[in-house]
Amino acid sequence: MIERVTPLLHRDDPDKDPLVGHIKVTREDWLNVARDVLVSEGVAEVKVLALGIRLDVSRSSFYGYFKSRKHLLDELLDDWEDRNTRTIIEMVQAPAISITEGVCNFFRCFIDPDLFDRGLDFAVREWSRRDGAVRQRIDGADAARLKAVTAMFERHGYSEEDADTRARILYFMQLGYHALELREPMDARMARLEGYLRGFTGIEPDAKIVADFRAFAQGLNPR
Repeated sequence: MIERVTPLLHRDDPDKDPLVGHIKVTREDWLNVARDVLVSEGVAEVKVLALGIRLDVSRSSFYGYFKSRKHLLDELLDDWEDRNTRTIIEMVQAPAISITEGVCNFFRCFIDPDLFDRGLDFAVREWSRRDGAVRQRIDGADAARLKAVTAMFERHGYSEEDADTRARILYFMQLGYHALELREPMDARMARLEGYLRGFTGIEPDAKIVADFRAFAQGLNPR
């Protein structure tokens, strides 16, 4: 299970500038709380009145930032695309001296919560089961992510067919890994890193790149 922290509101954040006038919450506050409810309770519970109660403001505050509930939901989808799809694409397009480094860049998305919000991704997938338009957004995002991962393999000398196959194995395995909510210590995952890299790339992984990635992962998950 993915643990989530209640969003810190602008007014409670000492690092934010004080709000002025009659403003009690910001547009970002509405989006952050709506995202939290989407992930923890589902899209049906993303309701203007309920969000206002959580924020301790009236509905008039909401309509100062959004035209309607649908507008808010559309913004949540845009936010999901920006947080998750854009990040994966940028990471696999980042300069890499070898396919080992390219795949490790991909892995970074799924161990660093600042790069990819797993809870949000699967909340949107659950939402898409009941909404055809959201299903289209999911299908488009998966296609864009796969295209970027495939291109990464091709840049490192894999044939078009081989790159497509390896990209699908890598991407769908990673999503399935988190969909199953496996409870596995980071040390155990890192112990299998070389084996995973061999399986995904078909070559012996670069020892220095593996060491650098392990250090990155351990820095995120100190003992």
